[in-house]
Amino acid sequence: MLLYLLIFIIAYLMGSFPTAYLLLKYRHGKDITKEGSGNVGALNSFEVTKSRMTGITVLLIDFAKGFLAVFLSRFIGDDLFIAGAIALNAAVLGHCFSPWLKFKGGRGLATAAGGAVLLAPAIFLVWSLIWVIAFLFRRNVHFGNISATFLTALLTYNSGEILNKYSFPPAESETEFIFAVITLMIIILSKHLDPLKEWLKISQKSTSRE
Repeated sequence: MLLYLLIFIIAYLMGSFPTAYLLLKYRHGKDITKEGSGNVGALNSFEVTKSRMTGITVLLIDFAKGFLAVFLSRFIGDDLFIAGAIALNAAVLGHCFSPWLKFKGGRGLATAAGGAVLLAPAIFLVWSLIWVIAFLFRRNVHFGNISATFLTALLTYNSGEILNKYSFPPAESETEFIFAVITLMIIILSKHLDPLKEWLKISQKSTSRE
């Protein structure tokens, strides 16, 4: 138990590193929490600075936070799925609710992707495929994010045993795998409530005009 608590704390602190905030503050003189959408992530970094390099840099560092959290958990937690899952969820939680930014943060997608590539690549591939389809359907990034996250959680609930086979290492039980993935999706969805409300308002306006 203490071992998993240690993994959680280390991963949470790694995830909480405010990449976008620090980069924009010292390179562009901007406070990203007060610019654009206020989201401390790659997309808002690009939209606020109009710099692709800045956006890509934030994306890569945030991706690395999730990857490294899972990677380090394998040395601390004897290469068990539960250790990697705790590390990934903690890193994403730290990214989304950073104590250095009064518990503001990003939406967790890049950090989640970084850890999922190493721990559960099937989840990363499923999420990415659904995102592409959803984005092409509505041409809206947030619609893609929300759809992919919700449907990945649903698919995991219904097909956890199959998806778990492509985890490295696999979870000891289907329930463990499902719980870990759905928890991750819930954290991500919690940061998409405002974009969801905004998208629904836009959709309602478009419908009323028609």
